[in-house]
Amino acid sequence: MFRVNELVEATKGRLISQVENTIIRGISIDTRTIHPQDAFIAIKGNNFDGHDFIDEAIKKGASCIIKEPAGKAKDKAPGVTFIEVRDTIKALGDIARFQRRKFNTPVIAVTGSNGKTTAKEMIAHILSRKFKVLKNEGTKNNHIGLPLTLVKLNGSYDITVLEVGTNHFGEVEYLTRICQPNIGIITNVGSSHLEYLRDLKGVFREKYKIVENLEKPYIGILNADDNLLKRKISPKHKKTIILGFGMKNHCDFFASYIRNVIDKLEFCVNQKYKFTLKTPGYYNIYNALAAITVARIFGIAYKDIILRLNTFDFPQSRLKFMELDSIKFIDDTYNSNPPSLSQALDVLANFRTSGRKIFVMGDMLELGSYKKSFHYQAGQEAAGCCDVLITVGNLSKLAAKGAMASRFDTKNIFTCQTITQARKILFSRLSLKKGDLVLVKGSRLMKMEEIFKS
Repeated sequence: MFRVNELVEATKGRLISQVENTIIRGISIDTRTIHPQDAFIAIKGNNFDGHDFIDEAIKKGASCIIKEPAGKAKDKAPGVTFIEVRDTIKALGDIARFQRRKFNTPVIAVTGSNGKTTAKEMIAHILSRKFKVLKNEGTKNNHIGLPLTLVKLNGSYDITVLEVGTNHFGEVEYLTRICQPNIGIITNVGSSHLEYLRDLKGVFREKYKIVENLEKPYIGILNADDNLLKRKISPKHKKTIILGFGMKNHCDFFASYIRNVIDKLEFCVNQKYKFTLKTPGYYNIYNALAAITVARIFGIAYKDIILRLNTFDFPQSRLKFMELDSIKFIDDTYNSNPPSLSQALDVLANFRTSGRKIFVMGDMLELGSYKKSFHYQAGQEAAGCCDVLITVGNLSKLAAKGAMASRFDTKNIFTCQTITQARKILFSRLSLKKGDLVLVKGSRLMKMEEIFKS
């Protein structure tokens, strides 16, 4: 519930017209999902302008309209309050920040090149055993999705867990200044979004903003096994909690006795507590360690953490095992970058199967000047992990060349421009049999999940 004066104060907007005793129950930017008595913020996107939908928002019961001054958009209507702001996207963030300040609810923020969605979901899953948790749904982690989550904060929530995404400099700082986290987690720093963040040092600088913008009690949780993050670990930083594999980095929470059991992982934390994860991807242990750390901070007993993680279902399209007509598939189609690709290939290499191992690879995007070398290297790596390689996209053709250079049998390499072509090769030409294992992976924009469509 919002008051008009709060929205004006938060956005530093100009009240054009006000209806007495206006009730504002929520914030919306989409007329398809708007509810009666919501405030509608007319966001300008790449392919749409919310100002074009103001009339529709009013018809659906919006009690308040927040708009920019430019254009021919309506600024008066019977029974509707209008607020004018310079930038509606910034106004959304300002309202979210205002809402966060209204409540003394702890905020946990998670970022990283890989694993941030899984870590966020694990943390929320464990904490929800004892607390009411607000979290961003799916991967709504940008300058629109995170504020839209935070404006839902109210006094009924005990803890907020937010995923913070970025692909440009300044985005992590902008989002953390909105959500003002008390606990900040960096899962890892890897070769992602290099087109905009330039190099690994740029990725590190951007991700580390989450720690630099913490609020009291300023608790940072870092992966001590990450080559860049471990440089920030110092005994002087008493508020930093470190995690990793083994005791070599003097971790506060460390995993050891790691064992693959078919499509599951078993490991011990601090040589005492045994955990099981429903995934073969060992790097998910880092996500689990982050979740365990947060749970212990909030006083949840190890026995309860163990039970919650044992029942945790990993997000869709992230190393998810599935079967189609008795053929095993690994669906890792959510996204792809060099570190996550290596991790997926490691799973493929170590999984025991009686048939062929087939890799369907889509392009990795946003790698800037490194894109060609990363794809070529991926092909060389794939050559040691699979029996058949199918590539989709122009960049992945370089992976095919890398595999050939590694003396991979050219009869088992197929290059495609479209997913439709790859699907035909996979399901028709290769004559899949029981015992075959197929890994499918590519960047989000490649829509590699369409491989599974009949």
